[in-house]
Amino acid sequence: MMTSYNKIAGQDTARIIAISDGVFGVAMTLLVLEIRVPLAEGFTSDKELAHSFLALMPKFLVYFLSFMTAGIFWTGHAAQFRLIEKSDRNLSWINLLFLLFVTLLPFSTAFLGDHINYKFPIGIYWLNIFLMGLLLYINWAYACKHNFVSDETKKQAGPGIRQRIIIAQTLYFFGALLCFISPYLSIGVIIAIQLNYAFVFFSGRKTKR
Repeated sequence: MMTSYNKIAGQDTARIIAISDGVFGVAMTLLVLEIRVPLAEGFTSDKELAHSFLALMPKFLVYFLSFMTAGIFWTGHAAQFRLIEKSDRNLSWINLLFLLFVTLLPFSTAFLGDHINYKFPIGIYWLNIFLMGLLLYINWAYACKHNFVSDETKKQAGPGIRQRIIIAQTLYFFGALLCFISPYLSIGVIIAIQLNYAFVFFSGRKTKR
């Protein structure tokens, strides 16, 4: 009796984790390549060179923003796959779509870095974050629906994972809206949100693992 292709494809969660780590590693490395060293020609003093370096500060700000973004999503993805025990073809493709938006992060970062004084690039950057968050939410919801996560884990960790994604995306949206006041304020608030999620400055609860 022949076995359906769909019953054998995408069964290995280890391969999902492996390609995800690789894509995140490449994407996070590409982020820094948008910060280009000032050309040696044309400088006649340290003051001029320092001025050229300081002109790169917006690029460094956006780089830090995006590195934090990638780090938070990598951590969230890793946390889910610490709990997801099985996989199938559909879950594999959900993750590939998630990684598609991860690979777009260097582009949205470069676009924002080159046009940091405008609102539209922040909208594009927020959309990139939103789509990553949406796919991460779908990934967890699909895994739970198809019993790739134990019942005990669903009860204990499931609500927290969903809530974390929803609240984070709501805060990112609020941060993005602040671009109508100031693009730098918008970026600063999003970074502050990310720092809180990375280091848990404002949480009264600690998860025991």
